[in-house]
Amino acid sequence: MNRRIVMRTVLVLAVVLVLMQFVPVDRTNPPLGGEVPAPAEVRAILKRACYDCHSNETVWPWYGRVAPFDWLMERDVREGRREVNFSTLADAPLKRRQRKWMEIPEQVEKREMPPWFYTAVHPEARLSDADRAALVRWAQENGRRDGPPAPPPAR
Repeated sequence: MNRRIVMRTVLVLAVVLVLMQFVPVDRTNPPLGGEVPAPAEVRAILKRACYDCHSNETVWPWYGRVAPFDWLMERDVREGRREVNFSTLADAPLKRRQRKWMEIPEQVEKREMPPWFYTAVHPEARLSDADRAALVRWAQENGRRDGPPAPPPAR
């Protein structure tokens, strides 16, 4: 009796896994926008540690074609691009750029970016202290260039 239940469960799970492969996932990279202003050192760090989720230059690895991993990756890339997209940041409205120049150093210093689950699979994306300092300095310089964000309107 138990063996029959286990076999049926395994069969159902296998069928579900196969059917999951037919759910379409958008793995496209939109056209590139303008390049974000960055020196070569910072651009190399961004490409290595940030661009897979925060640009229109995502590299979709083989496991990104297997459900449910492809669903998770597509969601992370969609959310990452929505949060900050380095392929389009230079063309973003001034207020948005100002806000991002403030948020980037905070997240890098708090080690929230890149996230642990990304660096576990992509060890080359781990940031050294020097990498973090370079990213923070670069974002702060861009923030000074664009000016501080305007305070919220008084109510």
